[in-house]
Amino acid sequence: MVKGHQGKRVRLYVRGTVLGYKRSKSNQYPNMSLIQIEGVNTKEVTWYCHKQLAYIYKGNVKNRTHYRCIWGKVTRPHGNSGIVQSKFKSNLPPRFMGLKVWVLMYPSNI
Repeated sequence: MVKGHQGKRVRLYVRGTVLGYKRSKSNQYPNMSLIQIEGVNTKEVTWYCHKQLAYIYKGNVKNRTHYRCIWGKVTRPHGNSGIVQSKFKSNLPPRFMGLKVWVLMYPSNI
């Protein structure tokens, strides 16, 4: 969190939900995850393309910290309702479906 102009906290991410994998009638593509971005419900999601994604979860205390992170990137829109396709460094396991991810507001050209 970063402090804003008058001491208010500013979030540098938007929450998203993992919906599942990209799929067709008979095939499933586990390397492409579908993400619903909170507060976005139109097909105008081009601003979120190429933004970083982070799925943060707790793990065992092996590497000095309880928390782990799987990084990803928004690749393109999916449909007309604000859903985006994304790729993660390692494919998300099926148990992560329905859980929250962070859509980071960088890299940005503003």
